[in-house]
Amino acid sequence: MLKFISFGSGSSGNCYYLYTETDGLLIDAGIGVRTLKKHFKNYGLQMTSIHHLLITHDHADHIKSVGSISNDYSVSVYTTNSVHNGIENNYCVRKKINNGCVKVIEKDKTFQLGDFKITPFEVPHDSSDNVGYKIEHDGIIFVLMTDIGHITDDMHQYIGEANYLVIEANHDEEMLSNGPYPAHLKVRILGPNGHLSNSECGNALAQYATPELKHVWLCHLSEENNHPVLAQKTIETTLKAHGIIAGVDFKLEVLKRKIPSEIYNLI
Repeated sequence: MLKFISFGSGSSGNCYYLYTETDGLLIDAGIGVRTLKKHFKNYGLQMTSIHHLLITHDHADHIKSVGSISNDYSVSVYTTNSVHNGIENNYCVRKKINNGCVKVIEKDKTFQLGDFKITPFEVPHDSSDNVGYKIEHDGIIFVLMTDIGHITDDMHQYIGEANYLVIEANHDEEMLSNGPYPAHLKVRILGPNGHLSNSECGNALAQYATPELKHVWLCHLSEENNHPVLAQKTIETTLKAHGIIAGVDFKLEVLKRKIPSEIYNLI
């Protein structure tokens, strides 16, 4: 059985875990190693069960602990060459990845990694590079896409293929516009390489989700420019206008910024 946990989702640190009885795949490593060890222990898991590490992009809240985890547990790190270069040059990553654990992947090229069949794809964001991941195991398709400037045609396809989907709902546009951020930061967030709003996320789900979709988790909510209840209600309202009922057609949940989720069984 495939299982999923979110250990953190937001600018304070992002880290997700997919695992089976025999394999473990960590996606992003933006929370502290001590914190992650504590979470693993609380769930009765072993850090040594992390066999592979995927990185989406090279912003600090996604890579802070990548070198420490990789080196301490001899875990290979998979991402694009541009992201690897970004990790190497990011001062927030104090312990760098050993050369033997650096594994370069290419977008749109599927590869097998233990129990998991993985397809990286382009996600627009103002990092060195950014990828989403389609991950298949035993007929189940799990898709993760975060830090999204806008929804591309390729992303339409992956939303449509997903049984389980983690997708960004970063901000409420009115809260952002009226909030304390300086003008240049607001422009960056709202731009084509920034972050996805609640309404944009809802429209993408309404247009491209299929009856095969079972569960959606909203990720990377802004602490200053969003609220979990607002994000959920905005997206539920958008879906309802398209004849889709959250909780009936598929489950819809918000991932917490700093508190781990429950263990989800993906069946």
